[in-house]
Amino acid sequence: EISLAATIMDKMKFDREAYVELLRKLIGENRNLQNNPPLNVPQEDLASDHVLRVLDQYSTEKGGPLLIKRETFVAGRGNVLLEYRSANENATYVSFVGAHLDVVPANPDEWDFNPFELTVEGDVLRGRGVTDCLGHVALITELFKQLAITKPALKVHVAAVLIANEENSTALGVGVDELAARGMLEKLKSGPVYWVDSADKQPCLGTAGMVAWQLKAQGKLFHSGLPHQAINPLEMIMEAVAHCQHRFYKDFPPHEKEKVYGFVTCSTMKPTQWSYPGGGINQIPAEATVCGDMRLTPFYDAQDAVAKLKSYVDDLNKDIEQLPSRGPVSKYDLPEQGLRGKLELEILGAPCSGIACSIDSLGNKVICEATQEVLGECKPYSLTGSLPLVKELQDQGYDLQIIGYGLMKTYHAKNEFGLLSDFEHGFQVMAKIVEKFSDRA
Repeated sequence: EISLAATIMDKMKFDREAYVELLRKLIGENRNLQNNPPLNVPQEDLASDHVLRVLDQYSTEKGGPLLIKRETFVAGRGNVLLEYRSANENATYVSFVGAHLDVVPANPDEWDFNPFELTVEGDVLRGRGVTDCLGHVALITELFKQLAITKPALKVHVAAVLIANEENSTALGVGVDELAARGMLEKLKSGPVYWVDSADKQPCLGTAGMVAWQLKAQGKLFHSGLPHQAINPLEMIMEAVAHCQHRFYKDFPPHEKEKVYGFVTCSTMKPTQWSYPGGGINQIPAEATVCGDMRLTPFYDAQDAVAKLKSYVDDLNKDIEQLPSRGPVSKYDLPEQGLRGKLELEILGAPCSGIACSIDSLGNKVICEATQEVLGECKPYSLTGSLPLVKELQDQGYDLQIIGYGLMKTYHAKNEFGLLSDFEHGFQVMAKIVEKFSDRA
């Protein structure tokens, strides 16, 4: 028996030309979509204006089937809410959330092509935001346009939320966090929520939590020819970071569930940036700073990791001499001068929690079925990159699953690109998801 929804795949076709035309306009705005305040504060409405121009003719105000609304909490930085509704007012929802209208910064001097315009070479789409995440914004727009054109009789409501301010966790009250706080997403709890901001076409089962940290060592500046009169903050901080890493891996060892979810690495702590005030090569500086992060698989709590890191540093400050020194005259304590080395820890921004998607829910079952049918295989994966907000939504009762159709190897990278055929597969998978939930309703 052929269901009413089964005609979706027969009628709905991915319009490649229209998709590329919209993506070209979105990428053309991305210079003003870069999110790196205070230098770059994005104006997401510049992107969503193009989305609304495509869909406006299908809005309920124009006699069409789409409910379209822009919700704005900060001027110029709106979120777009879309709905294609079932004739059954009490139907449950299938929703696609998380495709965002901002992008990470790009330095055109470092790219092999202009990041601020779309370049099309056969199947390859190049430009900042193709993979993350304007390609997905265009994809969801095309999905809803085709729903509006074909008008399938569905037994579920289909919703989408295109969000502002995904790339910056320090500014709150702009994007999906505020939508959720105001209860504007509450109705989506009745069905699965697919977070559309991943890559490589396979379901993503889990992501990591992330804690960014800064550790500063305070020593004593002195001539490098008289190191016994100095407290070398460079040596101190190297040993301190190693000490903290050693304790971290004891407290957060590989977890048994990481294999079940297919995580490629365990939780990690590592330095990523190094700085000092400058000076002559014959000077031991007064201070040095190292920044880095902790990445935690979702089976560990980010706040617990913060507390542990603080305890490591507190223990060192109580007895800084416990750190190994570098050679017979290297020291972190000058008692005759009343000086001791000191470490200062700062947590940068709010810790981000990881997520382990439910692998037993209907939302997961359906995405795996749809992926298998479209691609011929389904190979879910997990990674220790981080997605903001998803764990918070899961904790609020949403069946949150993660999908995406860009390329992981170009995420946040220079020379970002994606494949048109991958986004077409994404269109087919998302249509299959809608069809399958309608059949089950």
